[in-house]
Amino acid sequence: MKNIYYILLTMLAMSFAFTACSEDNPFSTVTANDEPRILDPIFPDGKDGKLPVIAEMNRDAPLSISLTVTPANNVSISWLIDGHEVETGKTIDIYLKAGTYKFKVMVTTDASKSTYREGTVLVKPLVDDPSSTAIGVERIVIPGAKARFYGSNLDKVKSVIIDNKTITDIAHVGDGNYLEYTVPADLDEGEHRVIFVDNNSFEYGANTITVTQATLITAGVDRTNANREWTITGLNLDLVTSLTFAEQTITEFTKQTATEIVITCPDLQDGEYRLIGKTKSGENVQFYTAKGIVAEHTVIVSSETILWEGHHYVSWDLPDESPNKKFDLIGKEVFASIKAGATLSIHYSVNSQDVYHQLRTTSGHWADLPSTAVIEFSEGGVKEVQLTQAVLDKIQAEDGFLCIGHGYYVDMVTVQ
Repeated sequence: MKNIYYILLTMLAMSFAFTACSEDNPFSTVTANDEPRILDPIFPDGKDGKLPVIAEMNRDAPLSISLTVTPANNVSISWLIDGHEVETGKTIDIYLKAGTYKFKVMVTTDASKSTYREGTVLVKPLVDDPSSTAIGVERIVIPGAKARFYGSNLDKVKSVIIDNKTITDIAHVGDGNYLEYTVPADLDEGEHRVIFVDNNSFEYGANTITVTQATLITAGVDRTNANREWTITGLNLDLVTSLTFAEQTITEFTKQTATEIVITCPDLQDGEYRLIGKTKSGENVQFYTAKGIVAEHTVIVSSETILWEGHHYVSWDLPDESPNKKFDLIGKEVFASIKAGATLSIHYSVNSQDVYHQLRTTSGHWADLPSTAVIEFSEGGVKEVQLTQAVLDKIQAEDGFLCIGHGYYVDMVTVQ
């Protein structure tokens, strides 16, 4: 009996030993030469090359995370927000202003072996806060130039701080939903966080702007029509000396300003053609695309007629007086000249900051067009609307055509 008793005690001791050495528990006997691991919390994985959302909270709640790591000892832990260290140790507990932040936590052993987790932190404003929403490419700006913020409660903003530079020369446009300002002329290129300040000197987060000196085309170069006037928009376009399209170099423009170039598209067959450009200093013209900034762009020449092109945000969250509550930029007189049987194509892209995306097509009275459907989506695409006589009649009888819904941009509308 005693032998059985000792055997049971031995087996119990071995089970404790195996439990202590489990990979799911930090243990102090693991050395600095072992690979570090973050056991808890389990951070989400990113999708489609995008970083995951690590945390989401209102701006009156802290970002609070505690790590369980192995080795439990012999490690240093660094918490970074926007690339700057804000805390060390196994716990972070800080308040952030409203905005989207780049998050990273690094665990490094005494032997310089390391692991990390990264993602984004979304901090939401309170209902009555001045807040800002990116509508298009207005957050790409030029030093010394006029720029604009869109958002809510902007009539409360007394000044704007960018890179420790205070801007008091601001203009409130609309019903507190627009704010115009002059970008500081000595602002360095790169990304800068923005702060709104109210009359009581309270500061609110307003995300970031990107400052550039580049000659940058931001819209108008995805599609065009042969032998038609072609309008291209962007920044510093008055510095462009030539555009080469389909191996044809164009040096004379119908119109050229700092934000716009107008040319006539060459006589080309439908297809895809390369577009590049040169500036007065011999540098390449840059193109702003969904995949980043590139030095050449592929343009589709199509026999479709472009009714509208740009980057117009649509959200039902915005107040009724906001122009981005809906898309209404094609007048009903345009549809009066279209014959029944044509196909209307609405090219759209998603706003990644919105978690839900829906598109509806209606008359100017917000009534669904006949035989059209509400669509929900998670990536950009094209919605086609058959312009039957019933659809065209409803557009004329009910004050025009609208795209409504939430969380997307209308990038182009064509008809064929």
